[in-house]
Amino acid sequence: MSLKEFKFSFEEYADDKNTDQQDLELLNKARGVTKEAYAPYSKFFVGAAALLSNKKIITATNQENASFPAGICAERVLLSAVASQYPNTSINAIAISYNNKNGSSNHPVSPCGICRQSLIEFEKRFNQPIKIILAGQTGKIIIIKTAADLLPLSFNGNDLL
Repeated sequence: MSLKEFKFSFEEYADDKNTDQQDLELLNKARGVTKEAYAPYSKFFVGAAALLSNKKIITATNQENASFPAGICAERVLLSAVASQYPNTSINAIAISYNNKNGSSNHPVSPCGICRQSLIEFEKRFNQPIKIILAGQTGKIIIIKTAADLLPLSFNGNDLL
């Protein structure tokens, strides 16, 4: 038996003040688009914004359904929109924010497991890391260099061989 360890580092900012201007612009797009989310059941409105390698910014929101498994997270809506509208374009960065109508929206939240897997697949598709920017409407901001850091030992295409 051998003991293995996984570590990763990330940037953390107390607020918007010292955040890179381009990252903050993308984050503000994600924060703003939360108002377009369809979340009548959870009241947890999520917005995501992607900066593409062609410099375009695409936004998306979560879409709930009374049959909860039929809903889709903002991150996967965003990846689907990018893949459909810009099929040969990689993503440089994604900002994710939320507005929780049942509580506070002042700290970062991280993508769920299926979104993490989807983000990693998109990275592998283009062989390019996607920077992840996480924040609420206010407060702390976390920046992660690559989506792959969010899901160590992820399932991938090599596992199908």
